[in-house]
Amino acid sequence: MSMHNKRLMYTVRISAPDPMLATLMLEQFGGSQGELAAAMRYFTQALADDDPGRKDMLYDIATEEMSHPEIIGSIFCMLNKGMKGKIAEGVGKAAELLAEITQGGESHTTSILYGGGAALVNSAGVPWTAAYIDSIGDPTCDLRSNIAAEARTKIVYERLINITDDPGLKDALGFLLTREIAHQKSFEKALYAIEPNFLPGKKEFANVYYDMSQGDDDLRGPWNCGDNWEFVSKREKQAAVDAAMAWRASNCRRASKRC
Repeated sequence: MSMHNKRLMYTVRISAPDPMLATLMLEQFGGSQGELAAAMRYFTQALADDDPGRKDMLYDIATEEMSHPEIIGSIFCMLNKGMKGKIAEGVGKAAELLAEITQGGESHTTSILYGGGAALVNSAGVPWTAAYIDSIGDPTCDLRSNIAAEARTKIVYERLINITDDPGLKDALGFLLTREIAHQKSFEKALYAIEPNFLPGKKEFANVYYDMSQGDDDLRGPWNCGDNWEFVSKREKQAAVDAAMAWRASNCRRASKRC
């Protein structure tokens, strides 16, 4: 059961209309990294998850995510409000009106085709699609994907904040950005609670790093350096690795018998 509260989750205040900026906001409304995609991703994951704790978390976050398109949609409509009235009433000279609605991006499309209303498209006018939902039905995979999705959404909010001087808009976008961080933390904790959260695979290859791209600027770091890694740079050991592993295991067994 779902119920709607008429109050926005976070108050939005816009200083002045801006159709071009409004169009960019659609990226978080009907875009691939947007709020609707997040809500649908977590909702469908919740339906399939058998763990009561994770199911509850996913439903909570999915429900909150559904409140975020309402905030973004309200921002879009507020930024378009003046233009919507001008187009509907034919206020001003036609040439001036045309120049105002074609100032950049897809603002002319949203103004003419959608009348300044929030449409489920991205900033380029591409319709929202369920193909944005990348759930695969395994909690460890989905939680990792969710963490990455929240990080990508956060980056888009950062970029949107950087292109506006409107303090009210910055404030609302800052709230949405912060909630992405909070959700990312929840997904990380849920992932760490699953033990093990990686399938072991073939143990003899699990901690091997193959230095396949070699040159003067080769670098070492925690991704390929330390006690947990076997670093393989010799070309002859990078081919037919199954045979190389078998040979090494055989030598280890013989050395063990000699000891």
